Amino acid sequence: MNIRKAMQGDAEAITDLLKQLDYALPVTAVREKIERFSHVENELLMVYVEDDRPLAFISIHFIPQIAVEGDFARISYFCVDEDHREKKIGDGIERYCVESATARGCDRIELHSHSRRTDAHRFYEQHGYSESPKYYVKYLNGK
Repeated sequence: MNIRKAMQGDAEAITDLLKQLDYALPVTAVREKIERFSHVENELLMVYVEDDRPLAFISIHFIPQIAVEGDFARISYFCVDEDHREKKIGDGIERYCVESATARGCDRIELHSHSRRTDAHRFYEQHGYSESPKYYVKYLNGK
């Protein structure tokens, strides 16, 4: 698989992929995020590239744990271009995530997937993920 760290030149493609997830972030903000991610040890922002064009990306966070033996990996964003999903690109990226998490001493991968993303739920269940019953959020900006 052609998976590599995201670079500044990938900002437009990642912005377009985020739009497919219903996130409308300006490309300048995505560029800033790519820069920030590149300096944080426990964060990975990876892209799958075909013919020099990112067709997918994943954002993975590695979270140390004090109360359990293994650490956690968290997928915060994962998108394969809707026109290329039949290529099974997501399978390879998910496998990359598992390998990265295992190499960093994680014993689980967690993620949040909105209830409206039923296709994503099927994908995760096919890859061995199970639903965890509660998820809470506190918005700090008044939303």
